[in-house]
Amino acid sequence: MSQAANTGVQEIPAPVAAAAPRTGLGTRSLPRWAPFGFAAVALVLGVGTGMAAGWESRTQWGLFSALLFVVLSYVATSVVENRRQAKNQLATSLVWVCFLLAVAPLASLLWTTVSRGAERLDVYFLTHSMAGVLGSEASGGVYHALIGTLEQVGLATLIAAPIGMLTAIYLVEYGKGALAKAVTFFVDVMTGIPSIVAGLFILSIMLMTKTDPSGLMGALALTILMIPVVVRSTEEMLKLVPNELREASLALGVPKWRTILKVVLPTALGGITTGVMLAIARIAGETAPIMLLVFGSQLINTNPFSGAQSSLPFYIWEQYKVGTEQSYDRAWAAALVLIAFVMILNLVARGIARWKAPKH
Repeated sequence: MSQAANTGVQEIPAPVAAAAPRTGLGTRSLPRWAPFGFAAVALVLGVGTGMAAGWESRTQWGLFSALLFVVLSYVATSVVENRRQAKNQLATSLVWVCFLLAVAPLASLLWTTVSRGAERLDVYFLTHSMAGVLGSEASGGVYHALIGTLEQVGLATLIAAPIGMLTAIYLVEYGKGALAKAVTFFVDVMTGIPSIVAGLFILSIMLMTKTDPSGLMGALALTILMIPVVVRSTEEMLKLVPNELREASLALGVPKWRTILKVVLPTALGGITTGVMLAIARIAGETAPIMLLVFGSQLINTNPFSGAQSSLPFYIWEQYKVGTEQSYDRAWAAALVLIAFVMILNLVARGIARWKAPKH
């Protein structure tokens, strides 16, 4: 019998050193700059192949370079590391290629619009109309179209934003049963309505009531297009508000309408504002309703309730239809103004969202 057994003390075995974990990922790895090297090599090979094969389209060069980048990344990672890392690199390469394919047309569009529009865009262009200006003349401006766009989009927003927000509040906070399902169904249907259909609907009302064309009629058609976007975006933002906030307010005896007004809406205000701005951007570029209901005008008309008006999309189409070099320059400059208008709206929306966001 051992001494430990005689004394009644339990003998504790000595700790065994833990074995080093096996990762199975291999010991070699590519440097961090390897993807950039693959991209450079693929670009050189793609451009060289395109020039040697006589490909005139640079899009073909880019697509072939992207394919080479994916193949090089996968093969090099398989050789240096292992197949598991190669599959991961393949997925990463495909994500980056898809991202670049999505961004490239947008970047090309912005570059073309800015480079062509900046040549004609100046203070004179923004402060003069096309009254008495021939298509072959280099003078004329976009002031009358800018005024029309601001007034028509402003009227549509004043009508559509409250209706859309109240509809979304009903669907999220109160809506149950057949009525809520019917409202949701018609909102989904309205989301896919073409702009020309909205214009024809308002035009039929104008013909029945013998109403003359005006900026208000165009704004009503834009309202039909804007409402479903506001409803959907506001509805999603309200659903993101935690129910705990509603329950805490109701537990304190606050009425439901006040809970919505003071708790739910301020919490979701940032997303709601962004949704409204997206809806404005959606209608700011519509041309068909303006052609049907506003008729377009080369004169300055600051009264949206009487007389024909123009708008930036209608002005762009009108100048492009003229077909002269001077009218093309004016069309590109107006397109740049329209893009700047939408961009300013988004910056204002972000500022309002940060200002009105609840402080934690």
